Amino acid sequence: MKFQVIFSFDTEYDGYIAEVPRLPGCVSQGKTMDEAIVNIKDAIQGYSYVQQKHLNIEGFRLFFLTG
Repeated sequence: MKFQVIFSFDTEYDGYIAEVPRLPGCVSQGKTMDEAIVNIKDAIQGYSYVQQKHLNIEGFRLFFLTG
């Protein structure tokens, strides 16, 4: 499955921040763009594991109920 990743440069951190809009809270960083890419891939895998194993949700579908 492919995900859009948004990269931004953080001058305070002096590195790149990566976030996945479809996966709330899935954020990582790296001092270089290459490091940020490796780290966000790892974060996506971790997010997937938690969703599938601990929340019993198939795939990456998230459901929000409002009342």
